[in-house]
Amino acid sequence: MDKYVCNVCGYVYDPAEGDPENGVSPGTSFESVPDDWVCPVCGAPKSEFTKE
Repeated sequence: MDKYVCNVCGYVYDPAEGDPENGVSPGTSFESVPDDWVCPVCGAPKSEFTKE
């Protein structure tokens, strides 16, 4: 699965790790992350991420 980078702060979403603190389980592809999920570092919306 592909990693995605936040264009605002550089946070990398790694599907292998997910974002369990914000309700995204490990193994969740970026495409399957809910549309209302935001960057856990800066709060940018999912639309601000690009494929690494």
